Amino acid sequence: MFGKRSNDGTQRRIAPAAAAGSGVPMKPADAQRPAAPAAEPTPAKKPEVVTPERRHSEEYYDVKTTVFNALIDTIDLTQLAKLEAPAAREEIRDIVSEIIQLKNVVMSIAEQEELLEDICNDVLGYGPLEPLLARDDIADIMVNGAESTFIEVGGKVQKTSVRFADNSQLMNICQRIVSQVGRRVDESSPICDARLPDGSRVNVIAPPLAIDGPCLTIRKFKKDRLRLDNLVKFGSISPAAKTILEVIGRVRCNVLISGGTGSGKTTLLNCLTGCVDHDERIITCEDSAELQLQQPHVVRLETRPPNLEGEGEITMRDLVKNCLRMRPERIIVGEVRGPEAFDLLQAMNTGHDGSMGTLHSNSPREAISRLESMIMMGGYALPPKTIREMITGSIDVIVQASRLRDGSRKITHITEVIGMEGDVVTLQDIIVYEITGEDANGKLLGRHRSTGIARPRFWERAQYYGDTGRLAEALSSAEVSDSNGNPMGN
Repeated sequence: MFGKRSNDGTQRRIAPAAAAGSGVPMKPADAQRPAAPAAEPTPAKKPEVVTPERRHSEEYYDVKTTVFNALIDTIDLTQLAKLEAPAAREEIRDIVSEIIQLKNVVMSIAEQEELLEDICNDVLGYGPLEPLLARDDIADIMVNGAESTFIEVGGKVQKTSVRFADNSQLMNICQRIVSQVGRRVDESSPICDARLPDGSRVNVIAPPLAIDGPCLTIRKFKKDRLRLDNLVKFGSISPAAKTILEVIGRVRCNVLISGGTGSGKTTLLNCLTGCVDHDERIITCEDSAELQLQQPHVVRLETRPPNLEGEGEITMRDLVKNCLRMRPERIIVGEVRGPEAFDLLQAMNTGHDGSMGTLHSNSPREAISRLESMIMMGGYALPPKTIREMITGSIDVIVQASRLRDGSRKITHITEVIGMEGDVVTLQDIIVYEITGEDANGKLLGRHRSTGIARPRFWERAQYYGDTGRLAEALSSAEVSDSNGNPMGN
């Protein structure tokens, strides 16, 4: 199927590579190490098989390079592209096995199996990244050049022994990822945002901007879509606060999710959209489409970078403006970071209640200042007080997400935007998270508590939707009592 697969033809096409590779057999110690019988009966180390904590020698990688080059010389890539992934993987495994036999490479069965898997990943997937992408417990993958790869697990960053053959292989994988969504990364366009097929966020910055080689950052999404119930299990939010968020999402409050980098803003936005009724038309606008909405009537829009001539760019502001012509009931902006903040606030003020967005800030108060700054970035000659009045008339609730120093992610504030007192925006905390201590392992201890607000500003909305009973019960159960049993307010 892939050209000359007969023994004679294969020998003729890979003879030069075989001659070069025949002098690079595996060292006896390397060949004997994986064959030790003690490696099999240790089930506790099975997860490490998924994590590519490779302990291979340089000879292993030399043999891999030689076999890979011989494979490329042997197969017809155009025919390979016509096959389904499982069939293509089997064909590659068959050919690589033949090449290994022709080269007389000294290799144990375990190492040969790893070599087959590595080469299949290089040809059909994302190379050394494939085992990391297969794990669901990894939140971030950070590749700092061909020799250095870090991952985040459980809120902590740790180094792995994943390595690429060289920066060229890493750059090829980066180009393979971004080309799937119609984008490019090279010396003329060295910065690129993209996504994987599962929605995971990808950022690439290449030389000459990245001095030590291409840098690839992947913010992984879990295979199973999270819900607010999952956040309760993780301890990110209390059951009472979860109920309050469900009411906020259902009664069509305009919500701004605020937080720092890696605090879980997008995850929280995904969870909050699960409270939206399934008969509403939702339009999402994102730089890289990563939201995983669970409703049937969703339109997903994505920005577009300029082409080689610097033309054809579609900005977030263009998308938000176009949303207004598409009969949306809710507009969701993945991240507000520029002048589109003005258009989103206008949409919230013109009948699109229940719209949502995220932005980077460290507190609800700072989120208001950030919105004001982003509107001014658009060149609007509006007095600051007018901008603040627009913000208070549009935003109903700010939900603050934070990543604590122990690596855990918490929802620290559910805050209402009340109005104006003079030139100052008035905010009112409904739920706050307070740290009460630290255990012996360095894990922070705390609790979510109500501030004693019995009737928040969106009470009338909840009354309109018939949800006041659930809201009142959640607010009451979130109150923390003092030693005398009396509720503790502010």
